[in-house]
Amino acid sequence: MKKFFISAILLLSVSLMLISWGAVGHSKISESSSLSFNQQMQEFQAWVGFLRDHASDADYRKSTDPTEGPKHYIDIDGYSIFVATGRIPQTLDSVIALYGWTFVEDQGILPWATERTFDSLRNCMQRHDFAKAKIFAADLGHYVADGHMPMHITKNYDGQLTGNTGIHSRYESTMINARIGEIIYTGEDATIVSNVNQYIFNYLYATYPYCDSILAADNYAKTQSSSTSSVTYKNALWAKTKGFTIPLFKSASNALAALIYTAWVQAGSPSLTNTSLYDPASAGNAVLEQNSPNPFTLSTHIHFSLTENTKVLMQVRDINGIVVATLVNDTLTEGNHTCDWIPENLSEGMYYLVLHTGKFIQVKKMIYSGGK
Repeated sequence: MKKFFISAILLLSVSLMLISWGAVGHSKISESSSLSFNQQMQEFQAWVGFLRDHASDADYRKSTDPTEGPKHYIDIDGYSIFVATGRIPQTLDSVIALYGWTFVEDQGILPWATERTFDSLRNCMQRHDFAKAKIFAADLGHYVADGHMPMHITKNYDGQLTGNTGIHSRYESTMINARIGEIIYTGEDATIVSNVNQYIFNYLYATYPYCDSILAADNYAKTQSSSTSSVTYKNALWAKTKGFTIPLFKSASNALAALIYTAWVQAGSPSLTNTSLYDPASAGNAVLEQNSPNPFTLSTHIHFSLTENTKVLMQVRDINGIVVATLVNDTLTEGNHTCDWIPENLSEGMYYLVLHTGKFIQVKKMIYSGGK
């Protein structure tokens, strides 16, 4: 019984060590996303402490949720097409169609988990469920940070294929924990992400080449000291990696801010101070129905109803959050209202119909298929 108890304690200790790998780095990246909050995002400053403190929640779930692990990595070089071209099919449906779910899951689903978490964040903001939105934002920060850690995007994730076994934790945790005070950077104002899927893959593709740089740094550090736990080894590893590690941290923080900003804009830029849950069927003073037809080629019909006389601003925004049309900007009476949108000189694609009143914001997606 005593042996069992001791074994259980040892197992628990190892598990806690594993799930805490990179916790310091994740906290740094999430907290520093605020450096890239632009003027429109100042309300998000209130989220910074939560993003920092919950940056590793996704790691902690691994011990209880068997589906969580594959969300933290992608062995992108496990795809032969990546080895040949430097790219892979970028939608989850496309890779599953080509390779099958078992193979895709085994390689990891980090980019698609990131994109799905972004969608959940946007949807929560759209319905004003900001308590849940913060949770998804914290998870988004974790997945974005993983996408900027080179050893999370290679099948040689621990250097086990090249004689560098153990480099994952030596780089991601041991070194970062010791040098976190030297990881200093400034932010750049977050801008709209026009294509979230492409944005995620762009930073994955940009991060991947540093896998070889980390292995080379490990090999060099070992020439300075045969003990990877020595101060000499650690100093040498930092000297060879800090030149790209700090920029990777900065890129991750900026990417998190940009994705949060994009989700917020796509949700209609709601005020975070309104924390009530949004239910278009019962809350607020208006109900916006889905445009019809949708998709459409020439024009689409829009119907909405008001429960009281109120100021109404109805706009159409593109995927960058830019207003391309103002359909209503007036005080309207209680009752049913309609209007039509006829796009002029616009490209086909997805647009957002945004209805503002004094009490709430509602958003509908519209697909325009008759563009120039």
